[in-house]
Parts: sequence; C-alpha cells; structure tokens
Amino acid sequence: MKTTRMKTTAGRREFVKAAGTGMAALGVLSVLGAPIFATAAPALPAMPDGADNFYKSGKVTVQPVRFRNQYQMTVAGNLFLPAQLDPARRHAAIIVGHPMGAVKEQSANLYATRMAEQGFVALSLDLSFWGESEGQPRNAVSPDIYAEDFSAAVDFLGAQAVVDSERIAAIGICGSGSFVISAAKIDPRIKAVATVSMYDMGSASRHGLRRSQTLAQRQAYIGAAARQRQVEFAGGATAYTSGTLPELSANPSAIEREFHDFYRTPRGAYIPAGQLPERATRPTLSSNVKFMNFYPFIDIETISPRPLLFITGDQAHSKEFSEDAYRRAAEPKELHYVAGAGHVDLYDRVTLIPWDRLTSFFQRALAA
Repeated sequence: MKTTRMKTTAGRREFVKAAGTGMAALGVLSVLGAPIFATAAPALPAMPDGADNFYKSGKVTVQPVRFRNQYQMTVAGNLFLPAQLDPARRHAAIIVGHPMGAVKEQSANLYATRMAEQGFVALSLDLSFWGESEGQPRNAVSPDIYAEDFSAAVDFLGAQAVVDSERIAAIGICGSGSFVISAAKIDPRIKAVATVSMYDMGSASRHGLRRSQTLAQRQAYIGAAARQRQVEFAGGATAYTSGTLPELSANPSAIEREFHDFYRTPRGAYIPAGQLPERATRPTLSSNVKFMNFYPFIDIETISPRPLLFITGDQAHSKEFSEDAYRRAAEPKELHYVAGAGHVDLYDRVTLIPWDRLTSFFQRALAA
C-alpha cells in the first residue's frame, strides 16, 4: 500500500505575450466565422505555470487511426510511436482516455505523447459520440459503450505488429478514469490501470460532490430528462446539459472557473469539426441520466492482481472519487497525491503531472 505526495513548482507565466498572439489564437478557435469568445469578454486568465495541453515532441511520431468497437461504431484515435522504435520488437502499449465531455486533443494526446517519449506505444482515443468517433446523437452518454471503446482499443493494439498483446495498459483522465475501471473489470487484457483526477461519473450524477445533491433534486433531474425524451421523440430539438459554457456566469463558483479556464480559453479549447462551440463539452440532457445507473467501483477488487494507480491533486474537488476507489480496490494499489494541485491542473500542467510515477508504474506492470 503506497500513498505519496509530490511538491509543486512555484510561479506563473503570462498566457499572452502580445496582443497579436492573443487575437491569432482566438481566430483559430472559431467555427464558421463565429468566435467562441464574445468581443466584450473579460481579459483571459494568465496561463498556469507549466500548462502545455497542445505539447508536441520531436521524439514521437503520430498517426491518426480508426477501428471499430463491438457495436460496429468507428472509434477515432491517434497512435503515438517512439521515434526510435525498434520495429523488430513487440512493445508495451498504453491507451489514454480523455476527460468526460472532452476530446482526445484535450489532455489525452498530451499524456500519450509523454508516454511514447518513455518508450511505450500509446493510443489516445475519442470516446464514441465525441470528437471524430462515430455515434448519434452527438454528445450522447453511454457508459457501457465508453467502456467498450477501451476494449476495442485493446483489440486494435493487439493486432499491431509492434505491440505485445500481453502488455497493454490504460490511463483514464477525469471521467475516463471510471470508464477504464469499468472496462478493466471485464477485460483482463488490460494489464494495469492508472487514473488521473478521476471522476466517478455515476456517483457524481446520483449524489453530486460530497453528496450535496438531495434525492428530490435527483428525481427532478430524472423527470426533466424523461420529459425531454418525449420532446425529442416528437421531433423537437435536442437539449444539452452541464458541461462548460462559452462564457462564465455572473457569479461563477471556483469549480466553474477552473473548468472554464481550460475548456474555454486557448489553454485547452478545441472544437472538433462539425461541433458548435456552445455544445462542446455538454452531454445531451435525455441521455445524461444513464450515469445514474453507472456503478464503476462495484467489484473493483476483482481487477486484482492487476495493479491500480490513482493520481489526484490534494486540492482537487474530485479527490473523493480516487480515495473511494482506493479504499475499495484490492492490492496491488497506489494512491498518489500531487501537493497543491487541483482537478484540472493534472490535465495539462506538465511541471505538476507526476510523469516519473506513471512511467515507473507502467514499467513495473508491463515488464517483459
């Protein structure tokens, strides 16, 4: 049993060094001529120290890939290979899942790049209904299919000549942490799992953070989703819920600011082709209640003896989920706190993310 903490680095750097740079970034992040940000928006927050979501590496080659899951839906991914890869050998591989409501270009590509730098074959993927992966309606919630996508990624990697099918593991960031645990419970080919800033999407939907949601509030939400189903069945417009809106509310909470700083500024904003900015990150209301029936931590102990690593910031609003999973899991397991880090910090702050801990964990778990 291991519980560790990591010290932070101090300081922050400015995001925009010149007005021209900022305007260029805003221009890139527009769709059909409509900017994500209103012209009267307040000044952008300073980029947190070390934030580098769109990191690229000269030590890694990247190849877009497509494969089908068991439901015959095409899953889109990026395959990251070490530049010095020995094609005559079979290598350990790691699948990386993005935060809930995000796409592979947000956090998952970064983690896959850094793992490939350490010699692993790495695959980031868009979960079904999101990004470049198939699935209608867009932004639909289906935790069963999300978990299936991880198993489909194992199918794909196991068929690659450079991958050792007996040495495949996975990283789940935020919501994907609960999806990959769900997958690993029924797919023993996933030999090790690390989660980062994990959200148990089932518990969060049923109870809210720190169990702040009442039964009456839950029932009201379920009722609204059921009524919306009837609207859509009759041909009405799709409704979207939660997620991160393009603009902050008048009195935003600290959590709302945290997500907005990543998803709605050039720090991490990414709008896939065909997506409208106002719908990005936002699941459909009528499908979002499916998380109410999602219990990823039930039977988590059956993943043993495959190892589990839970990484969370000690200041993260989500740390309760990593702690709950750690309590329930069987050995071998590790809970690693990053001192001073919040939830979103571990999406992209490369000076805070414990790369050495991830690398050593997978080197041990996937040793030849």
